[in-house]
Amino acid sequence: MGFIPLTDFSLTKHTGFLTMSLATRTTSSAYRLFNLRLESKTLLSPSLARCVFTGPEVRQMKLDAPDQRIKLLFASESGELTPMAVSDTWYQDYLALPRERRPILRTYTLRSVSRESLQATVDFVLHGDTGPASSWANHAKPGDALQIVAPNAEADGDSGGYEWAPHEGVEQVLLIADETALPAAMGILEQLATQPSPPSVQAFFEVPKAADCVTPGDFTFAQIHWLPREETGSTVWGERLLAAVQRDVKIPASACTNRDEIAQETPEDELLWERATAHRPFYAWAAGESSAIKRLRRYLLDERHLDKETINFMAYWSHR
Repeated sequence: MGFIPLTDFSLTKHTGFLTMSLATRTTSSAYRLFNLRLESKTLLSPSLARCVFTGPEVRQMKLDAPDQRIKLLFASESGELTPMAVSDTWYQDYLALPRERRPILRTYTLRSVSRESLQATVDFVLHGDTGPASSWANHAKPGDALQIVAPNAEADGDSGGYEWAPHEGVEQVLLIADETALPAAMGILEQLATQPSPPSVQAFFEVPKAADCVTPGDFTFAQIHWLPREETGSTVWGERLLAAVQRDVKIPASACTNRDEIAQETPEDELLWERATAHRPFYAWAAGESSAIKRLRRYLLDERHLDKETINFMAYWSHR
């Protein structure tokens, strides 16, 4: 399949994890290691499974944003599962292991946390046994153990590890996601739905199958464009996203720039990870496959003249 998640700890500047926090963790570090067990697994659609984890350590876990990124630890390349000790030096211990014995790290979205019921929820994209995370989700049974690196509720301040941060007064939102970013995008919609007067939302969601087009909520403020690849037979990630955005996206003039310049391209071998900083009525969030997000960025900035300070661009994974 060529599915290459962008998940190494060396990519902390993109994934939002603080290198110093991971390498020299103390009891007040923003992220910490948690030992959890699978409580339940529910198939949300043919391509998405919801796993609810539990354990007493969930009392020390928190969620700061709907697109909160976490790390999951799976069996090593040799098939060996070496649980890491929860200590101030767990990451150094991880690096000290021979590469073939190190747990494989994957980045996921923390869907929800309930410290009262000791539950932490993670949604998995299912693509067979082609990767360690999907394979684990396919075969996992209640009671199976999993280690997770997640925000530490005992730490002071904000955890980082997320990009969704609209300022007060946002009136229009644009969401663009493939299936890997769908859990975060759905979390964003759920958060917006709690507001007395949520902003109007344009959402473009590309998924593998028509049966994956499931909206688990009454988001009357959102116009959702579901884009299953199987309807066109497309095997190119992001192809339907780009076509739908080109055809249907509405960008207010106030979100555009008058500068007559071409947006700087991200080199093909580099990750695209840019954060919105402008305080405007329009706010956008786009995440998915690396080359697809680059094509979307090129179109939105160069052809539609969207101000790059109004949109988050995030390469969640790379198809190579």
